Amino acid sequence: MGLLALQRLMSVKRESPRRRRRNLARNRLTIALNEREDWPFLQRVGDRDSQHGETSNCSTTYLPEDIWRHIHFLMPMRDAARAACLSRAFLHSWRCHPNLTLDLPTLCSWAHEENFSHNIDSILRNHSGIGLKVVNLNLGGEDSTFPYVNSWLQVAFTPGIQELSLSLYRKYNFPCSLLSDGVRNSIRHLELDSCVFRPTAELGPLRSLTSLTLCYVRITGDELECLLSNSLALEQLDLSNCREIIFLKIPCGLQQLSFLKVDGWCKLRVIECKAPNLSSMDFIGEKVKLSLGEQLQMKKLHMHCPNVVCYARAELPSYMPYLETLEISSGTEVVNAPMLPTKFLYLRHLTIIIRDGTISPSYDYFSLVSFIDASPSLETLFLDVSQIDMKHESVFGGSSHLRQLPEHQHNCLKSVEIIGFSSAKSLVELACCIVKNAVSLERLTLDTLHGWGRCAGEAYYETCWPIGNAVLEEASRAVVAIRMYIEDEVGPTVKLTVLEPCTRCYPSR
Repeated sequence: MGLLALQRLMSVKRESPRRRRRNLARNRLTIALNEREDWPFLQRVGDRDSQHGETSNCSTTYLPEDIWRHIHFLMPMRDAARAACLSRAFLHSWRCHPNLTLDLPTLCSWAHEENFSHNIDSILRNHSGIGLKVVNLNLGGEDSTFPYVNSWLQVAFTPGIQELSLSLYRKYNFPCSLLSDGVRNSIRHLELDSCVFRPTAELGPLRSLTSLTLCYVRITGDELECLLSNSLALEQLDLSNCREIIFLKIPCGLQQLSFLKVDGWCKLRVIECKAPNLSSMDFIGEKVKLSLGEQLQMKKLHMHCPNVVCYARAELPSYMPYLETLEISSGTEVVNAPMLPTKFLYLRHLTIIIRDGTISPSYDYFSLVSFIDASPSLETLFLDVSQIDMKHESVFGGSSHLRQLPEHQHNCLKSVEIIGFSSAKSLVELACCIVKNAVSLERLTLDTLHGWGRCAGEAYYETCWPIGNAVLEEASRAVVAIRMYIEDEVGPTVKLTVLEPCTRCYPSR
């Protein structure tokens, strides 16, 4: 051990435990500040602002107070709060800090968990009346915090607030009276999780609201329509598990709405969207009646629901003609994708996921070539057909004759990846058709295992994720099918990658 290191060690041992903890906290703060990108111009000088007039090891500057305060506001809340414990200058700035994140992970990293509600109460009381800008309050269903919620929200909802993210209680009735004129004029982002929300026509306009997220919120379709009609600047709407809504109606007055997400509803039956500039939509749930009008601006669509593959091929080209990215996911497909004359003329990226559901053994993977034939601009294709138990007809089970389509060159398709590739004859036929017709193909990846079961390599794990014998046997047959039917058809300019089980995937014998 070097002399300098030994001297430091002896110095630490001579310190009292209280002084040692204080100096350790200050040193950590100094390191955190010095590592920030916006800190290089600060001069390190002694802080003579401590209670006893002693010079501490904490760094501060001769900068004007408004600049110092601005720098303090840029710090993460945890660092800003720690700094406030070390110096009066920091404490004065902390009491004006406009951005608060109050949740169990943040507060209990520097306080005992049983003091969770006390810490929130203390912080919000100290910030009362300063004009908060951003508040993230996640109570996590903690019963101990319930009596204080109303008073905390009174502090959070002040004129000038811009972003509010609140995770409350399933039965808590969110008071609409908090949305006063000053709040409605300034708030840009509102996120409510786990509460009851009953907006009425008397609420008044939220002129600045551009983003609204509701998760596990009890609100009816009429109440939501009323809220949306008062939020004409809205650009993003995210709705998850709002199970009182049966009819979702989005009015045409939302001229700025560009993104819509609807997730996980069991009672929703109809989505009627008249917003004319919607360009991106995510839908996850049971199949519903979609009434989207002519969505000429729609560029990106993600849908996860039963039988969506057939629906997408049959319906989407007619009223979403300008789609550029399409992701469809289903665990239940009964009807094959139809061959139709309609086209996705602008579609560049296509993802189709049909995995681990009730896929009929008669389902024809080869019918998916209809999407490729209809998409002359397609550049990337990702297909996931992973199944635990492959029940389709194997390419080794009967006639070795493979179906082909009339030769039609595809000039844009560059990258194709198929996850869960098996020896299913219709899947082998699809891969062969792609290889023969995609003249611009650069990469073809065939993964014979489930995506989540992929080997991580010797450097990370000693053993692979447990894989059933049936899956391993089918993966071996898939590799043989690739070597026999596909490999020789791949051109010299195409990079073919075949991912198969490694030696560690097989159980020891």
